Amino acid sequence: AVPESVTLTIYVAIWYVCNTFYNIYNKKALNQIHAHWSVAFAQLVVGVLWCVIIYGLGIRKVPKLAGKDWMSLAPIGLFAAASHGGSVLALGAGSVSFAQIVKACEPVFAALVALAIPPIEVKPALAYMMLLVIVGGVGLACVKEGKGVEINMYAFGWASFANLAAALKGKLGKDVTHSLKADKSKNMDAANVYAVMNVLSAAWTLIVVVFTEATTFQGTWDHTVKDAAAACKKDPKGAKCYTPNDIIFNVVASGVFFYLYNEFAFAFTAKVGPVTSSVLNTLKRVIIIVVTAIVFGEVMDKNAMIGSGVAIAGTMFYSLAEMQGNKKAKAH
Repeated sequence: AVPESVTLTIYVAIWYVCNTFYNIYNKKALNQIHAHWSVAFAQLVVGVLWCVIIYGLGIRKVPKLAGKDWMSLAPIGLFAAASHGGSVLALGAGSVSFAQIVKACEPVFAALVALAIPPIEVKPALAYMMLLVIVGGVGLACVKEGKGVEINMYAFGWASFANLAAALKGKLGKDVTHSLKADKSKNMDAANVYAVMNVLSAAWTLIVVVFTEATTFQGTWDHTVKDAAAACKKDPKGAKCYTPNDIIFNVVASGVFFYLYNEFAFAFTAKVGPVTSSVLNTLKRVIIIVVTAIVFGEVMDKNAMIGSGVAIAGTMFYSLAEMQGNKKAKAH
């Protein structure tokens, strides 16, 4: 048998690699076509097709959910869709590094939601102190040397929207998913919980697309293809020169990597718990920021580097403080 430590290491490695590639292909797709809700929807559809193939081939047991189970999961799927959509729009509006820095604020939203929605969860005092460190780090990252505070409000707003949605999904979905996992007859292990969430997210995101981009998508696509063709004539090797197949490839690739990284992140969390997973999720942001900065030539000034480091470190220590608090609570 493979040792547990080796299995967990493989899970984390695949999670990190797939998450990094997801951000790269996602940013490429968003730079190419400005129909960002449609891109978010297409990424989720890739995951749905992946599930159809896996279940169709009998590789994995099909979830056995009653109508009431789907209804109980629908609101959680809505928050999952909002979290994904918000993240995609934030990435489309600004740099990958800025989106990751603001996403590091997720514990702030989680702590506020935990205090606002019953059952009330009070975190250890040290955890709340770390929230101030996180906010301070993000604030410093927004101060440009010689220019003062400079915030991409569109990117900041959507990333914050994604953080709030993720916090609500975590708070409201915990009991529902736990009860479904406990009933073995429903085949709801960690992988199938994510698969069901992906299907529901796709359904909710489709509704958003219908009301926002459905009527303009064809025009946006035609305009994008025309501009890209013109750019290719001017500079065949330029960043703005690409074909329709390049756009499709980037969207599909981002969808594949999105599904894979989430599946392995869910599997890892199921084995080690949410707090340990949160610590590693924080460290993952460092890798994504560094790799994408190299790939896209994103220049981070001194304040941005120091601020992102402080925010990410604050997030990690918040998770560790929360872990320590949970241990003390269990001891009592």
